[in-house]
Amino acid sequence: MTGKSDAGDRAQSDAYETLLEEYRRVSNVREATGVLRWDQQVTMPEGGTPARSQQISTLSSLSHELLTDDAVGDALDDLEAGDLIDEQAAVVREIRRQYDRAVAVPSELVEEISTTASEALPVWEEAKAEDDFETFAPYLRKHVELKREYAEHIDPDRDPYEVLFEDFEPCLSLDRAESILASIREVLVPMIDEIRNSDVDLATDAFTALGTYPEAEQEALCRDVLTTLGYPWERGRLDTASHPFSSGTTFDARVTTRFDESDPLGSLTSTIHEFGHATYTHGLPDEQYGTPLGEDRDLSVHESQSRLWENHVGRSRAFWNGFLPTVQEHFPKTADLSPETAYEAANQVYEDNLIRVEADELTYHLHIVIRFEIERALIRGELDVDDVPQVWNDKYEEYLGIRPETDSEGCLQDIHWSHGNFGYFPTYSLGSAMAAQLYAAAEDELGPLDDDIEAGEFDALHEWLTENVHRHGARYETNELVERATGSAFTADAFLDYVTEKYGALYDLDSV
Repeated sequence: MTGKSDAGDRAQSDAYETLLEEYRRVSNVREATGVLRWDQQVTMPEGGTPARSQQISTLSSLSHELLTDDAVGDALDDLEAGDLIDEQAAVVREIRRQYDRAVAVPSELVEEISTTASEALPVWEEAKAEDDFETFAPYLRKHVELKREYAEHIDPDRDPYEVLFEDFEPCLSLDRAESILASIREVLVPMIDEIRNSDVDLATDAFTALGTYPEAEQEALCRDVLTTLGYPWERGRLDTASHPFSSGTTFDARVTTRFDESDPLGSLTSTIHEFGHATYTHGLPDEQYGTPLGEDRDLSVHESQSRLWENHVGRSRAFWNGFLPTVQEHFPKTADLSPETAYEAANQVYEDNLIRVEADELTYHLHIVIRFEIERALIRGELDVDDVPQVWNDKYEEYLGIRPETDSEGCLQDIHWSHGNFGYFPTYSLGSAMAAQLYAAAEDELGPLDDDIEAGEFDALHEWLTENVHRHGARYETNELVERATGSAFTADAFLDYVTEKYGALYDLDSV
């Protein structure tokens, strides 16, 4: 009996090592692709697209072939037939999920989707710059067709948008996500209306009324805020991109931002946002690189980290009490601003902002709802690509009371559809809700964090997030991860309490 048991243990151990070895190859190819995509958006010359699209297409196809190799399937079957410890069970669960989806999709389709994304990116950039939706429309149409086909291969009997949503949030059902989003909308819409009717006059032009802010000085300020927050420069870098993003591994997590010389708050908040993504990536365990235990849980959790740092830290009164002197060192023209004035400017609720990445904490979620409704209709075949600009503008007028005058400020403003990323947008609002729940739990355990934030001391918050979120990688599914960290299932309750208290005080709302 012992001999058979030992032999079985060895066979299972061998199968597990085989699985990890095969998956590490998949992971490395993916990460190499990520570096090429970063380069395409940051440093690649304009004429590089034809070669880059082929390079990325080949690597995407290769990672798909490696993931769907018989060795992976055989190892998964062998392991699932035995007894697994918790860590092994999590690895097998995550690779099985990816494997099952991948084997359902032909390599040729994966390659075509990747090629389309590489070719669409520079076209989107040009179309946005020239306010020319018609130029981008054929690429968007092709993406929609390819992603419908992709979803049909995975599960022809389900809502294709639900299938695509699972690429970004595999652990929460679309119904659950929509329920959380609906609870956010239910509270925010009347709150925004009440704010717009409020007699309170915040210092909304505190920075913009003082003139321009040179890009070089803004970049220096962004570097200072990254250093203050604890960004490890030996494992990252800051660059500019047309649409801010973060990418990389625990060893090399890079951030980008963009600059508007009329207002330094946009680059500052986007840099802090991308820092949140990077600090999650940096917090993943080094020793698990190349395995699911060294990968982020999903986009909702990732967005919770960026939104936590951007909003709960970077838009807090404590942050401006502590960081405003640094801003004033870079921009002496702001010397007369008070921390309270800067705090108000950073937390104004806009009446006329058309741009999602420049939106305030509240109207931001209506920007998300608009994108969610449009892309869901596109994928379900309920909306034609040619009608997107009109529908987009109508929804902005209906939900936000403003109407874009150009497609550059409208349906061309986001990069996501050029990548073919349908199902991504809901994770932004889910992440905001999760951020509030995690931040409240951190304060429950550590005590109020305002004094630390004002003093520029972030070690305690970093350590709490690393211990409760980052170090687990994809070990736990989303709800379990949140419940372990906070003691409660994932809901929007903490977020709604947070914004009600914060904006009720800012705008002296009767409902608070």
